[in-house]
Amino acid sequence: MEIRIAKDRYELGKSAAKHVAEILRQVIAEKGSARIVLSTGASQFDTIEALCAESGIDWSRVEMFHLDEYVNLPETHPASFRKYLTERFVNKVAPLKAVHFVDGTAEGIAALTKELRRAPIDIGLIGIGENGHIAFNDPPADFDTKEAYIIVNLDDDCKKQQMGEGWFETIDDVPKQAVSMTAYQIMQCERIVSCVPYAVKANAIEKTLMTGEVTNLIPATLLKTHPDLLLYLDMESAAKVVRFA
Repeated sequence: MEIRIAKDRYELGKSAAKHVAEILRQVIAEKGSARIVLSTGASQFDTIEALCAESGIDWSRVEMFHLDEYVNLPETHPASFRKYLTERFVNKVAPLKAVHFVDGTAEGIAALTKELRRAPIDIGLIGIGENGHIAFNDPPADFDTKEAYIIVNLDDDCKKQQMGEGWFETIDDVPKQAVSMTAYQIMQCERIVSCVPYAVKANAIEKTLMTGEVTNLIPATLLKTHPDLLLYLDMESAAKVVRFA
């Protein structure tokens, strides 16, 4: 695991995007195409914006996979992650080689799993939630399943984060369930880049880094076992694990 600390969210986003762009260019040069998994939420705003502005990426050779989505939430809803990725990424870098969204149906999950496992995922951008979740694998996360996507129940801390980020007006408005890439499947990515800015993530980062054992009560601890993990923090999110001069 490598940790890089930026002074703020903007520097973090630019640095992470530059790193991801370098990987995509390298993989495309070596294999002819690349496959990426994108996460969403407020913490990914700056990274995705900066990635779209990177030059020299042949996006027509890139396949994008969707990490998670709420159950029974229309794509027109402001909180829809399909809407998020379409507006913030897909439309800005089009044409992509392929775009694979989560639709939540059994048939859709089966088809998505088939496409996902057709070849390795070269890089996954995986955030860490305020409750330590990865994707929507809230604690206690299922570390045993070998499925690619499962339907999960969202805990109250997760719902509060979604409300706090402004996606929903009240906690009761947040869907109770989501379709999430599993912890197992996330770990199958060849490389993982985790961008975690903001002071509200400081507790989760402290628990993730300072807890010695891997535990499904802090799902992000699993990321530390990945052979190629790059964790990007800003000074706010790193405040409880690093003493700044």
